[in-house]
Amino acid sequence: MHQPTSPLHQVLTKHHDNPILIPNPHNVWENAQVFNPGVILLNNTFYMLYRAIGNDGISRLGYAQSSDGIHFQRTSQLPAFEHHIVTHQTSLYSYASGGSLGGCEDPRLVHMIDEKKIYMTYTACDGGLRVGLTAIDQEDFVKKNWNWQQPRLISPAGQIHKNWLLFPEKINGTYAILHSIKPSVQIAYLNRLDGKTFPKIQSAYYGAPRKNCWDIWIRGAGAPPLKTQDGWLVFYHAMDNNWGQYKIGAMLLDLENPTIVLHRSKTPLIIPDQPYENTGFKPGVVYLTGAVIKDETLFVYYGCSDNYIGVATAPYSQFLATLKQLA
Repeated sequence: MHQPTSPLHQVLTKHHDNPILIPNPHNVWENAQVFNPGVILLNNTFYMLYRAIGNDGISRLGYAQSSDGIHFQRTSQLPAFEHHIVTHQTSLYSYASGGSLGGCEDPRLVHMIDEKKIYMTYTACDGGLRVGLTAIDQEDFVKKNWNWQQPRLISPAGQIHKNWLLFPEKINGTYAILHSIKPSVQIAYLNRLDGKTFPKIQSAYYGAPRKNCWDIWIRGAGAPPLKTQDGWLVFYHAMDNNWGQYKIGAMLLDLENPTIVLHRSKTPLIIPDQPYENTGFKPGVVYLTGAVIKDETLFVYYGCSDNYIGVATAPYSQFLATLKQLA
């Protein structure tokens, strides 16, 4: 399959061992699809929560870890997280996506170092496609003691919302949640995340298609923001007029005011040009939900055709320099 290339596309290299995680035929809850993982780095170990679908069609989250960021081992035979319905009401928009019939989708993981907690945003099939937020103590996460906080639904019921990202540190003393990048970057600021009540974030996603560019139709943000010396690095999913393909781009946002886009990739970083990206449940979809920097290497993790998990790597400094040069 021929696709145009660019320096950005060339600097980010898909690993030759892709896909790095595939469905597990021995576990009924993950024997059909595994994709769209959240990944964090703790004490030089990569930890992954991945979306899994099995015989019953429900999305759950599985757990795996790796010492090198490439070769992941499942270390739990049971799901690490399941979403239990909070909103007991019927919605016209209560359907799931990606082949499942409900549950929790597309985890994004953030390590809040000062709090020694792992926060997770995810898509909750609960009164619509809503955004869930939960957290777990770092020690419990590593030991696989799944003592998650009661999830909060932070988007309104009866609406479709996905791809919300928590920043990995406070900005100007407040928590920050990126909840839309179309028509502009939109951020909600919150004083706390653990209150008994949680305001529903009103998010707007609209706008005319972009013209004369690869990302005509912007779908949503990808992995949680990575802090760099040049700004917050945010990946996102978009399409051109070929609606059968997702592609992945990147932006650098201002560190103090992340609604300001400093740089945006003029060409895609990842395109679906490999067999494993075109032979799964949804051919042509690449969906990036995890990113880690370790020892000057950038690792990005993405779902492949809603069926497998892939990883791509780049020299971190070279990637940033190329992004700024070509944006």
